[in-house]
Amino acid sequence: MLTTHKDASVMGIIFPNTYDNLVPQLVAERAMAAIPFAGRYRLIDFMLSSMTNAGIGNISLLTRKNYHSLMEHLGSGREWDLARKHGGLNIVPPFAERTVTKIYAGRMEALASILRFLEAQKEKYVLMTDCFQALNMDFKALIHEHIESGADVTAVYQVADIPDGAKNGNYTLNMDETGRVTEILNNDYRTGKQNLCMNIYMMERERLISMIKESSVRGQRFFEREMLAPNLHILNVRGYRYDGYVARIADLKSFFDENMRLLQDDNIDQLFDKNRPIYTKTRDDNPTRYVEGAKVSNSMIADGCIIQGTVENSILFRGVHVEKGAVVRNCVLMQDTVVEVNANVEYLVTDKDVLISAGKKLSGSDTFPVYVAEAHTV
Repeated sequence: MLTTHKDASVMGIIFPNTYDNLVPQLVAERAMAAIPFAGRYRLIDFMLSSMTNAGIGNISLLTRKNYHSLMEHLGSGREWDLARKHGGLNIVPPFAERTVTKIYAGRMEALASILRFLEAQKEKYVLMTDCFQALNMDFKALIHEHIESGADVTAVYQVADIPDGAKNGNYTLNMDETGRVTEILNNDYRTGKQNLCMNIYMMERERLISMIKESSVRGQRFFEREMLAPNLHILNVRGYRYDGYVARIADLKSFFDENMRLLQDDNIDQLFDKNRPIYTKTRDDNPTRYVEGAKVSNSMIADGCIIQGTVENSILFRGVHVEKGAVVRNCVLMQDTVVEVNANVEYLVTDKDVLISAGKKLSGSDTFPVYVAEAHTV
């Protein structure tokens, strides 16, 4: 049985905007972390829940832009048990310190904006992560392994093919037989299974503070390629392999595919492990109502929906309305989308509050789903 070290006090730092550029359609007015996923969740929910399930109660989000939707979703952090007098949820907007006059470009610049805050904290360790993937990770095991190994930095990776959408935005790790990282490759172009970095790092808080100060003096902005990669001969950086379920969002196509994968029971069971619940903002919706004549098969339908037509192989978020005679196949429809009478849609991704007019036919393909932006009418 896994035991927790007595000195395993950990604070969390999340970067909500990293890789916004991968899905420009979905982040026009929101951060990557606020992208809806799996019917009733946002991407931030999975990382926040994994941290709180591991007992991490002091979590900071270093936002870059478009953070209002994220703030609205998170509120005080009550749903994640983070509404606390000490620690809890801390959402840091850009320009957090008076000395910062521009929006940060890299992780080290972002961390420099909260240097004084980090120096004032009490936790011994820091867990840092981005929000471009949905997973349900046992961070207790990661914390235990990091402390036991004596590593300066522990980097989480998965053995996987590099997604097409991440060809120009990935890090891969080469390691020796002991698990120590010997090389970090940026934008690896190799085919086949690689040690694909998941941008989850564990280290001592004091060491991170030292890195921030050094990077500021040297004008370095990027954690992996400017702080870790050139110093692997000095730092004991170790890999931690994660073999659990991961939904990695690398472009609009992968967003569609990863949602659709959740129509498979095995994937649902892995992502929503009963022992580590995923929390999200509550919304007081009525149960989904299936009107006489509705036909639904192999679909995930959130609460608050009204189904009068046909829905097949689709993900419907909260409040979606499929009217009489409408047909929805192989679609991901975000909250409060309305598909009017006798409309027919297939391989479609809609953002929030979209209206598909009566009788309209809209069809993409499994390789190129059609996207309709927020609040648009077709």
